[in-house]
Amino acid sequence: MRRRTVIWLAVIAALSVIVAVQVRSSAGDADPVVARADVPTVAPGTDVLGGITIVPQRVRGNDYRRAAFGDAWDDDNSAPGGHNGCDTRNDILDRDLVDKTYVAIKRCPQAVATGVLHDPYTSEAIPFTRGAQVGAAVQIDHLVPLAYAWDMGARDWPEDVRIRFANDPANLLAVAGQVNQDKGDQPPGAWMPPNHAFWCQYAVQFAAVLRGYSLPVDQGSADELREAAATCPKG
Repeated sequence: MRRRTVIWLAVIAALSVIVAVQVRSSAGDADPVVARADVPTVAPGTDVLGGITIVPQRVRGNDYRRAAFGDAWDDDNSAPGGHNGCDTRNDILDRDLVDKTYVAIKRCPQAVATGVLHDPYTSEAIPFTRGAQVGAAVQIDHLVPLAYAWDMGARDWPEDVRIRFANDPANLLAVAGQVNQDKGDQPPGAWMPPNHAFWCQYAVQFAAVLRGYSLPVDQGSADELREAAATCPKG
């Protein structure tokens, strides 16, 4: 548990060094295509990948196992309201959706029953209704995909660190189901969100997760992340 706390704090520290967060009022001049109103600003001359090792390319292994990151979402996470009897997926839905109503279910005493996702990847507003087909509309994306992390070194982590990574709110976003399927396990060098207005935040968050878990990045993705970070407001 202590190691998990250290890793989460490292992610927060990385973000505080690189970005100054400007909070825009949702009732004011907010940009509707920016997720959760957090717009990073990057100081001139700052390398968003500072402290991150860059390797020539991703070397895919044939030994990736999703179960190595835990068989299911857990309740041991740092999302708002974490350790509340709700698994990580339900906590992220509660964090990222708006206009919510709630219902008690077996995995969560206060789960989102209905709501709206302002999808950061497409800028679309997606209605959410809990039910058998809910995963088709709204899914939880790992910004740094689990299979990518595995290939870049997570295969050598202790199991508890992999589970922590899979449930880390810093690495999770509620997004449109189809765009999450389109992304798959591709890193930034092969896939970036269709919504260009989100590229700044995506690059900063992606880099912060890499840094927090001491993961390297492939050269193609490094180039893409730096280009995306160049769209950030200068602070």
